[in-house]
Amino acid sequence: MKSVVIHAPKDLRLDEHVAPEPGPGEVQIKLARGGICGSDLHYYNNGGFGTVRIKEPMVLGHEVSGEVAALGAGVSDLTVGQFVAISPSRPCWQCKHCLSGLPNHCLNMRFYGSAMPFPHIQGAFSEVLVVDRSQCVVADGLSAAEAAMAEPLSVGLHATRRAGDMLGKRVLITGCGPIGLLAAIAARRAGAEEIVATDLAGYALEKARQIGVDKTINIGAEPDALAGYSADKGYFNVHYECSGSPAALKAAISALAPRGIIMQLGLGGDMSVPMMELTAKELELRGSFRFHEEFSTAVKLMQSKLVDVTPVLTHTFPLADAHKAFETANDRSQALKIQIDFAAA
Repeated sequence: MKSVVIHAPKDLRLDEHVAPEPGPGEVQIKLARGGICGSDLHYYNNGGFGTVRIKEPMVLGHEVSGEVAALGAGVSDLTVGQFVAISPSRPCWQCKHCLSGLPNHCLNMRFYGSAMPFPHIQGAFSEVLVVDRSQCVVADGLSAAEAAMAEPLSVGLHATRRAGDMLGKRVLITGCGPIGLLAAIAARRAGAEEIVATDLAGYALEKARQIGVDKTINIGAEPDALAGYSADKGYFNVHYECSGSPAALKAAISALAPRGIIMQLGLGGDMSVPMMELTAKELELRGSFRFHEEFSTAVKLMQSKLVDVTPVLTHTFPLADAHKAFETANDRSQALKIQIDFAAA
């Protein structure tokens, strides 16, 4: 079988591996779709992000869906041929964080495609994948593309859960990549009254309008546009920072009303924070890291047609064109969420 493997920055290869067989409690999956995430792009472009660096070849990918190909011993509630979304979250359920109800902070997490530990946790972009039964969420009624969007939607759902009560709130999104747009979808579903989104790319802002954002701002063309929201100590109640840009964070803090909530999702390395303004307005800066139980909720929301993630998906490439898929994902003037079709001939 073929796997999408990063060896060094820009050195992406389709390596041959032996197809794994399922053990007890495991399921063999014939992969259908895989979405390229921002973290995959960091590995592809830079060999990592922050202090996280590739030290050995690593299979990329963690946004996947596929068909059950074989069942390991003890798995009786799935059938061969059934279609499933695959959660990449694989906590140990034994460490102190798992036992305290924080599985996304598992000390022994096996999250697909992560160079945080060494040896690295290999990713899910392989034609055949063996997963734990607990990772499989039956995706009846969803397309392969939609099912593979459950993972990034879960990120938006987890951030929205961390932000707290959203009913009637005014929300600012900085960064309209896939996570920013999915955060907007989650916030609206949770009751946000008004959503304003900023970005540098006109294409991304067009997509933001398509998913129902109330107002978009091209911060490149209007660098001071958020200044108008800073009167009377600010306007917005919640800020999803999805760009990883210190400038975006600083401008948003000025536009936040007292006791506003900042959800930091963007990965851009360490960022400076205007601490005095944060303190004076009693703002709360909250991190949002991955997800866990939100994954099954993401699938159910899509199945029930309560959310539509399809506008975020812009391109699909066959496995043979994986390198082209990653290069296209780098071009935010024309692309948002890129998926690889593992079932294409």
